[in-house]
Amino acid sequence: MKPLLEVRNLRKAFGGVRAVDDVSFALAEGEFLALIGPNGAGKSTCFNMLNGQLAPDGGDILLGGKSILGLGPRQIWKRGVGRTFQVAAIWGSLTVCENVQIALLAHAGEVFRLWRPVAARYREEALALLGDVGMQAQAQRPARELAYGDVKRVELALALASRPRLLLMDEPTAGMAPRERNELISLARRLVRERGISVLFTEHSMDVVFAHAERIIVLARGRLIAQGDAATIQADPKVQETYFGSGRMLARRRA
Repeated sequence: MKPLLEVRNLRKAFGGVRAVDDVSFALAEGEFLALIGPNGAGKSTCFNMLNGQLAPDGGDILLGGKSILGLGPRQIWKRGVGRTFQVAAIWGSLTVCENVQIALLAHAGEVFRLWRPVAARYREEALALLGDVGMQAQAQRPARELAYGDVKRVELALALASRPRLLLMDEPTAGMAPRERNELISLARRLVRERGISVLFTEHSMDVVFAHAERIIVLARGRLIAQGDAATIQADPKVQETYFGSGRMLARRRA
């Protein structure tokens, strides 16, 4: 498959610590790719460089064959890269529907109109997106009243409102119960497949990673140490040693 995202020899250091050390990988169009590793592996630093929040010390990042190195988050967003965060951020003072309408206004370049009432602007499109994530029935509720799992669903709708071709999902199931985690990732995978979106996601929950990722790349101390499907990663001795310790967790997963 043709790569949508190409990361080439990416490097970033903080003082004497190499947070990302010569990392290279590619993400194909339509692929659902997991980036995993222990705390301090460099996952968030890598994400922040892909998103334009951090400038790399070296290497290159290509989106659709064109370098996006040196671009800021908004410029990268305009090129079709969306992102969700570990801690979901929505406007609690607005209704659920208004949150999505604001995202649609931003995508249409109509942010300058935000001072006007948004009740009629992109309402139908917002309701359709909320229907896609199972939140249409709560469209008129103040967002601050939502349970955390529902906030994550709204955040997914906000990300989809910009019609990204690449979606970066940073710990999308953080703070959720096991059933909610798998439901959210199943939903996200179905929706992005329907829209032809590529996804790169970080995740600490191995049940989510092994059940849903099409391919997995593993970082440890800033370096890429393995990549492949779930079975390949589970069987890799270096992954078991550096990420899973004794490997007992992997043995339970395979049982």
